[in-house]
Amino acid sequence: MALMLLQTLLLFVLLSSNLVSAEDESKDETTTGTQQERKLEKSQESLRAFTDEEIAMYDGTNPDLPIYLAVKGTVFDVTSGKDFYGKDAPYNALVGKDSTRAVAKMSLAPEDLTYDVTGLTDREMDDLQRVYTETYQKKYPVVGYMKFDGGLGKLTF
Repeated sequence: MALMLLQTLLLFVLLSSNLVSAEDESKDETTTGTQQERKLEKSQESLRAFTDEEIAMYDGTNPDLPIYLAVKGTVFDVTSGKDFYGKDAPYNALVGKDSTRAVAKMSLAPEDLTYDVTGLTDREMDDLQRVYTETYQKKYPVVGYMKFDGGLGKLTF
């Protein structure tokens, strides 16, 4: 009987601590969500519009400047990936411009280093969306948007 009482008491203590732990995690998630929302609001306040000439300054050649790459009109700071995008790096051709077409085609050909998606296949458009969301949006902070002749903002597809 004493053993059964001890087991019940131990079970009660374990369950109680798990409930408290779950409440703490829930509070942490709420705090984290709020912090993420504040970060997003703050980052949106500091976003800027880039012309082709302005973004070209961030092509990885000046070590004192960050490295920027635009895809679908969204400008990402890819400086943390300088081994890929920095001067003389394998994907340096993509930076300092909107390289939407090149990303869609997985190409570094000079004629593909543009935002123009005219004539891309459905598969290339799907690849573009996948790389945009799974690579650029997940890994790199947004610092602005391209200022196109038709206005400001993301390209829509």
